[in-house]
Amino acid sequence: MTIVINMRDGVDERKIKVAARLILEGKLVAFPTETVYGLGADALNEEAVKRIFEAKGRPADNPLIVHIADFNDLKKLAREVPKEAKLLAERFWPGPLTIVLPKKDEVPLVTTGGLDTVAVRMPAHEIALALIRASTPVAAPSANISGKPSPTLAEHVVDDFYGRIGAIIDGGPTKVGVESTVIDLSSERPTLLRPGGLPLEEIEAVIGPVEIHPAVKGKNADLARAPGMKYKHYSPNAQVIVVEGPKEMVREKIRELVREYRSKGYRVGVMATEEFEADEFYHLGRTVEDVAKNLFKALRELDRRGVDVIIAEGVEERGLGLAVMNRLRKAAGYRIVRA
Repeated sequence: MTIVINMRDGVDERKIKVAARLILEGKLVAFPTETVYGLGADALNEEAVKRIFEAKGRPADNPLIVHIADFNDLKKLAREVPKEAKLLAERFWPGPLTIVLPKKDEVPLVTTGGLDTVAVRMPAHEIALALIRASTPVAAPSANISGKPSPTLAEHVVDDFYGRIGAIIDGGPTKVGVESTVIDLSSERPTLLRPGGLPLEEIEAVIGPVEIHPAVKGKNADLARAPGMKYKHYSPNAQVIVVEGPKEMVREKIRELVREYRSKGYRVGVMATEEFEADEFYHLGRTVEDVAKNLFKALRELDRRGVDVIIAEGVEERGLGLAVMNRLRKAAGYRIVRA
């Protein structure tokens, strides 16, 4: 049985205690963060963490992010905390930034996907922070079946996990809509492993130049040092096609593709920043922040409406646009059309 806990009006300490007790008992609890909903377990309990992988169908070598509520907890998880990590934490925590550091022995290898590093972040969400403070550091990937679009509403989690986990905390829609940015500080050069809710430009303004891992641009990673690097992600049931290029040319190419696929008998959905004639349309909003917030919701909704093909408008790879395009390209299996 899964308990659905309504906290849309904010933190309820009595309800938090119920969810925290489930975490401490080794059960799974889905909870909201500012990025997407997470599927949480006690990060230091091997058996509890294994349940995350089992529930999601997640490969065992795909590491999890450990969520904390106090900077001092980082020192309990990481062997070393370099000055760059302290600078970034001071500037961006709580927030959508995950930092990868050498792990302490207390952190089980199952939590880190067998790696000698641990990925840690402090979420900027009052419910998530209250849950962690009432329990323990919480390992939590996105609360979706592995490979599917991440959840930005509690309803998405209910669709995937109702009856299979201990509880789902409904905190309403998430604010950012894409997962956290992941920066590896475990080696000599800071490296971006996954773009996310914190733009790379803001990170570089604090610690200087950051290398970009080839996996960010679509090359397969032999070793998944962070979530989202190695395996298929974010994909709905429908085929996704991303259209990239100058805006006016992208618009014309989308219209052309809609005509082409409809002529072949496919139901076609379009997700874009302006309206298009198609079998189904999802308006992503006007700004890149709107697009990020609505991205996964659009993929799930168009799937629910029964389209065969989703044609997605690309955005410029600046700021949050880098994360948006990373997610779109992965959702499409790198089926990209250049306008």
